[in-house]
Amino acid sequence: MATIEQVEKLREKANVTYDEAKAALEASNDDILDAMIYLERNGKVPPPENNGFYTSQKQEEKKPEQNSKSDYQTEHQMGQTFSRILGRIARGLARLISKGNVNSFEVWQKDKLLVSAPLTVLALLLIFAFWMIIPLLIVGLFFNCRYLFQGPDFQGSGVNDMMKSASEAAENIKNDFKGQN
Repeated sequence: MATIEQVEKLREKANVTYDEAKAALEASNDDILDAMIYLERNGKVPPPENNGFYTSQKQEEKKPEQNSKSDYQTEHQMGQTFSRILGRIARGLARLISKGNVNSFEVWQKDKLLVSAPLTVLALLLIFAFWMIIPLLIVGLFFNCRYLFQGPDFQGSGVNDMMKSASEAAENIKNDFKGQN
């Protein structure tokens, strides 16, 4: 049988009527915590915020320099989130490098293959030596060089059609220049 002190304590913590507190304690064998859970399940008490907890002891004020368990958990979760982001970035880069190694960039002059290199190499050259590579590619167009992308990711794509258009445009410019002289 629930004591008056237990009923009063539950009423104070749960903000319920005397009858509701007494019924909850009787349904939970006079255990205040179980009674709180019983009231929560029956919609009489809202669940604690932020995954909180119920207690029958008075809580002390937390000093700002002290880290609570929830602060640690939040920092731990942030660390997990950051490491997940880094993991995603690493997996994305690995896939990108893998695709770059499977596909290649080819330079042809007439019907002769001059250079074939993985796209990863081309990307690195464009990143670190773009001031040299881009002019070389443009000048190569005027020396009858044709550029192709080969590999499983370029089957049926319009990239090679654009490269062919660039070669034809360079050929037309070259022919116009010859015609004026």
